[in-house]
Parts: sequence; C-alpha cells; structure tokens
Amino acid sequence: MGEQFEPIIVAFCCEHCAYAAADLAGVSRMQYPPNVRIIRLPCTGKVDMLYILKAFELGADGVFVAGCLKGQCHFVDGNLKAEARVQFLKKILDLLGFGGDRLDMFFMSSAMAGEFVKVAHEFTERIRKLGPNPYFKRAEGLGEK
Repeated sequence: MGEQFEPIIVAFCCEHCAYAAADLAGVSRMQYPPNVRIIRLPCTGKVDMLYILKAFELGADGVFVAGCLKGQCHFVDGNLKAEARVQFLKKILDLLGFGGDRLDMFFMSSAMAGEFVKVAHEFTERIRKLGPNPYFKRAEGLGEK
C-alpha cells in the first residue's frame, strides 16, 4: 500500500524522429522510465483522437505524442495536424473533468535522444503527481509489467 504510484504512459511516436530518438537513447544506454510504452507511427499526423482516447480507456494514466521538429515533418505538415488534434483534445479532456494535463505533444529530431529521455522523465513525473487514471479501475498487478 505504501508503494509509490507508477503511471502507465503511452507515447505515440513518429518513426522518423521521435521513435528514432528513443531508439538512439536505448543504443546509447540512456535510461528513461520503463513504464513508457511506445507506439511507432509513420507520422504523428496519423494519430486519431480516438486512438488517444482508447489508450486512456485501456488504462493509460498519461499519453504523449512526439513528432518531428516543426517545419521538418517528413510528411510536410503531419506534426502540425497532430498538434492541433492534441490541443483540441486537451480542451475536451478538461471539460470532461479528466484533465488535459494527462495529454501533451513534443517535437524532436532523430538525433535528440537526450530530449526524448528528458520528456519521458518529466512527463512521467507530471502524471505521477496527477495520480492514476480517474476513470480506469486497475486490478491488482494489472499493467505492472
């Protein structure tokens, strides 16, 4: 009972930039929280709001979308479309009382392994302070591995 809450984080990552940065972090033996579950996408422009909501429904305590730097998207403006969706959904989550702070978007290049690690740590800490997903009843041991 006295154990610290470990949030489950889902990260939707662009394969060209953020996923490559996470991969570089791993190859470079940089440590980021093991509770960050990465979902690789061809572009963050493919992130549908329903995917994000489904992640929360299935028990994610926080979700972030990580894509290419602004102006450097491999699909021209996919990251900007994703940013607009994330900002809209943050407002919806606030209106529902769920909390828009449980969702965020970050931009990085494939060479920014340190930035990915920093984002993973800071976002995990933010969600840890917010507490568990208020609409998901976690059975003992569920989601721990």
